[in-house]
Amino acid sequence: MAINREFVGFEFSAGEAYEVTRGKIREFAEAIGDPNPAYRSVDAARELGHPDVIAPPTFGIVAAGAAAESNPIRRPEFGLNMRLVVHGEQKFRYERPIRAGDVLTASGRIAEIRDAGQNELVRVETEIRDAGGDLVCTATNVIVSRGTAAGAGE
Repeated sequence: MAINREFVGFEFSAGEAYEVTRGKIREFAEAIGDPNPAYRSVDAARELGHPDVIAPPTFGIVAAGAAAESNPIRRPEFGLNMRLVVHGEQKFRYERPIRAGDVLTASGRIAEIRDAGQNELVRVETEIRDAGGDLVCTATNVIVSRGTAAGAGE
C-alpha cells in the first residue's frame, strides 16, 4: 500500500517546550561515547566561547523528538507500515549550538514523499527554536518504506 501523498506539507508541533539541562547533555554525550569536555564542563565550554555546556551535534534529535508524538506518520490514514520502515538519512543544520539552559520548541512538516525505485522516501523537516523564537537547528530525517512504491512487486 502506497503512502498517502496528501500529507505532503502537513505541519505538526510539540505540545510543550523541551528544557535542556547539563545533566541531559552529559548523559547524551556518554551514551554516544563522545568525551568532548565542552559537553560536561562549563569551564571547557567557556574556553571555546560558549556561555554554558553545549550539546553534541546529534543532540538535535532529542529536541526534534519532542514533536514526534504529533507527527502523522503513525496515523492509519498516512499509510505507513512501520514493519517496512528503515532509517534513511538524518541531517542537522545549526544556527548555533544547543546549550544548557535552552528551552526549545520543535515544529515539523512532511516535506516530501516520493518513490525511489520500489521504495518510498518520506522526508520530515523539523525546526528547533529557542524561547525567543530564534531558529537554533533544522533537523531533516528521511525514512524509507521498503517495497511500497507504485508498481513495486510487478
